[in-house]
Amino acid sequence: MNAPTSTSAAAAPHLPTEVPAPSDELSLLDRPSLKVGGLTAFTATDYPGKLAAVVFVRGCPWRCRYCHNPHLQARTAVSPMAWTQVLARLQRRVGLIDAVVFSGGEPTLDPALEEAIDQTRALGFGIGLHTSGAYPRRLAQVLPLVDWVAMDAKTSFQDYDAITRVADSGRYALNSAEIILTSGVPHEFRTTVHPELHAENEILSLAKTLSAMGVQNYALQVFRSTGCDDEKLNAVSTAGYPSADLVAQLSGMFARFQLRRE
Repeated sequence: MNAPTSTSAAAAPHLPTEVPAPSDELSLLDRPSLKVGGLTAFTATDYPGKLAAVVFVRGCPWRCRYCHNPHLQARTAVSPMAWTQVLARLQRRVGLIDAVVFSGGEPTLDPALEEAIDQTRALGFGIGLHTSGAYPRRLAQVLPLVDWVAMDAKTSFQDYDAITRVADSGRYALNSAEIILTSGVPHEFRTTVHPELHAENEILSLAKTLSAMGVQNYALQVFRSTGCDDEKLNAVSTAGYPSADLVAQLSGMFARFQLRRE
């Protein structure tokens, strides 16, 4: 789905040099410890049916305008939180929460993710994963280690560049979606929508594609300005968006559908 003022795929800018492009996913070089950008010690909304903590991993190859964690996009040399400190805090949460979700940023970018998952599971926690699908081969490697995964389906795959501002990103997202759907891992697909970026007919087209692929659990998340640094998007009202008619159509297309406004 292209916004009326979106740039073409050919005009999509190159990524900052400190963030690996998806084509570089097999040559990621990094320090052995997970690069953590933040920790939420308790949440009841980030893993369905479970009380969880969320570990936010630094670095993301895409530059979505509506991102609510833009401070996590850069893959910086120094982490504000050492993984050893995070692991110690999680150990103190044993018995208080059920699971730990690795989010970001894009957690599959980090080559230390698998070890961090193993260490977290050793504490007795279930494992959740939030992903954009930017690194399908890395995703395929870690999926057997997780209990639940949520993937952002940002727009129709042929139009991804208009949202991510990175050329050819839709190919990686589509590959990741197919991997998730054949993995057997419980999952959710969700789309964050903004009236300037997603026309309702485009949302419906994406939903039809996902339904045809076999997606059963889908959520539409209305843009929130919290954390977003794009003043133009923040100034646009989302009142009445999406329409009740569109919500009704989407509700009939999936076994489980949610509209999230908060």
